[in-house]
Amino acid sequence: MPEFNHGGTRIELDDKGYLARAGDWSPEVAAALAEEDGLGELTADHWKVIEFLRAHHAAHSAAPMIRVLCKETGLSLQRIYDLFPAGPAKGACRIAGLPRPDSCV
Repeated sequence: MPEFNHGGTRIELDDKGYLARAGDWSPEVAAALAEEDGLGELTADHWKVIEFLRAHHAAHSAAPMIRVLCKETGLSLQRIYDLFPAGPAKGACRIAGLPRPDSCV
């Protein structure tokens, strides 16, 4: 399996680049993944999406549908794609430490 090195710690990734173990996630890991993905420093809007994704997943064991993500964060779909150019599933869920969604977020 692929690995991601963060601060001297090796973190196992699945074959799609998502964390293999949810317990490996931390805000620092999210920031490092974002940097690796070319997003730069995470802003308040990035964190709004990340925190909502994590809370929704904890409550429902699934990523939210995109319309729910937009409604609950108050961000437009375009803004979410501006924040996470790879998209909500590939970009945002990966950085939030969630498993790869079966379908689009």
